[in-house]
Amino acid sequence: MGPIIILIVVGLLLLLVETLLIPGFAVTGILGLCSMAAACYLTFTTFGNTAGIIVTIICILLAAALLVWVMSSSTWKKATLNTKIDTKVDVNADKTGIAVGSKGVAITRLAPMGMVRFEDGTKAEVSSADGFLDQGTEVTVTSIEEEKIFIKKL
Repeated sequence: MGPIIILIVVGLLLLLVETLLIPGFAVTGILGLCSMAAACYLTFTTFGNTAGIIVTIICILLAAALLVWVMSSSTWKKATLNTKIDTKVDVNADKTGIAVGSKGVAITRLAPMGMVRFEDGTKAEVSSADGFLDQGTEVTVTSIEEEKIFIKKL
């Protein structure tokens, strides 16, 4: 009876590891199910049909109880990411007053994209037509296509 209990416990532990630590990997989950199936098979062959059915039902109930416990407890909440993303995409250039010919200074390195502060204080993400530009380089807007601003070095 000892090996059967050990196989069931190992199976439950592997299912727990699959659920909490490495979800989606599937190897540990499959090994956990195989371990529990081996316990059921061993029970059928050693103790007969009645004991095998009882152990199979116990394995199913234990696996279901483990799943319900993991999904409903605070354990699952601790394992999940709870941060909210509240940033927004840059607004359209025409709404900020940026137009072709607007001048500004690169506040980050443009490689080839980066941030520029324009004369009116507006910051926007831009793409450099001149390739890589260092921070502090004076630039001017050459074109605006949809929501993308293209600049070149002054």
